[in-house]
Amino acid sequence: MSALRAEKVKSMKINITARKITVTEAFRNRSEKKLAKLDKFFDADAEANLVVSEIRDKVTVEVTVRNKSLVFRAERTAADGVDALEAACDAIVKQIVKNKGRLATRYSKEAIDSIPEDLPEEPMDLVKRKSFPVKPMDVEEAILQMDLSGHEFFLFQNVKAGEINLVYRRKNGGYGLLEPERL
Repeated sequence: MSALRAEKVKSMKINITARKITVTEAFRNRSEKKLAKLDKFFDADAEANLVVSEIRDKVTVEVTVRNKSLVFRAERTAADGVDALEAACDAIVKQIVKNKGRLATRYSKEAIDSIPEDLPEEPMDLVKRKSFPVKPMDVEEAILQMDLSGHEFFLFQNVKAGEINLVYRRKNGGYGLLEPERL
């Protein structure tokens, strides 16, 4: 994995990383132009990470925008990299639109006000609350517990770090581990 470019477009920092694919200058320019349209929603210290990969003649584009304490992420796969990029950026805009009311207190009022009023805001309905003991264990045991329970994720206390971690099953196979990061 190699970082190909890190530069400013308006105020958002954009990092483009390629995996098993060569990113053309035209794709870089298109990425910067598309992400610049998102810039109005974010502060000057926002950072966009774009990961482009190719597997079996399909291009996957993963866009992650970090701003303040929020993370917006979308991943799309298509036969063409530009189509995947467009779909991923559109998905982030949909996330912003969907959560317009909740984001209004954190983001630029002008940008939020530019979202049409007639778009329905989907309510966040908490339908279940569950409590359970968080047991100290290593990552391998947590994965085993997750597999045995049939869930897609499992929360546990990592015996090595002493902190709460989460293991999850990835869509493309394998497992992931989420660890807290101090800000």
